[in-house]
Amino acid sequence: MYKLHDLAYSIDALEPVISSRTLEIHHGRHLQAYVDNLNKLVPGTEFETLGLEDTVRRSSGAIFNNAGQVLNHNLYFGQFCAPGASEPDMASPLLKQITAQWGSLDAFKEEFAAKGVSLFGSGWVWLSADKDGSLVITQEAGASNPVVKGLKPVLTFDVWEHAYYLDYQNRRPAHLAALWEILDWKVLEARYQA
Repeated sequence: MYKLHDLAYSIDALEPVISSRTLEIHHGRHLQAYVDNLNKLVPGTEFETLGLEDTVRRSSGAIFNNAGQVLNHNLYFGQFCAPGASEPDMASPLLKQITAQWGSLDAFKEEFAAKGVSLFGSGWVWLSADKDGSLVITQEAGASNPVVKGLKPVLTFDVWEHAYYLDYQNRRPAHLAALWEILDWKVLEARYQA
């Protein structure tokens, strides 16, 4: 059975970037609904004993949608910390690779945010690594995740309106710009090096 992952921070720790009210609804209700749905769908199927990533890789339909959203949200909520609590280490392997591919962290952030802003409708923008450690930015619609393409997710921004509407209304660019303030770069580095 799948369960809602506990947050590694208090409900108000991400303010003002993400309000406690948004976190309460997005994590506590919205993600909980995906977890509950997935737990109703997998019993008696081939996915009953698979891990979440394998379920996302192999499933389709309702199981894929709910498993994808659980995986995506787990990665999303797991990458944050209080504003200013984590700074990028420019000497780390992840930041060296970002600089090698984009020229600078700022150039990377600009392209990443632009992909998030330009994704039509609902979905996710991802930074992922291939098997050789090269990085790629992808736009994934709906519940999709880069694992279906054989990539390793490192960073994601949720561009579904429920992720930001209470705090930013329809200002997706402002929301995406603010998320950089709450990224836990140690988590991202650990994902990249895993």
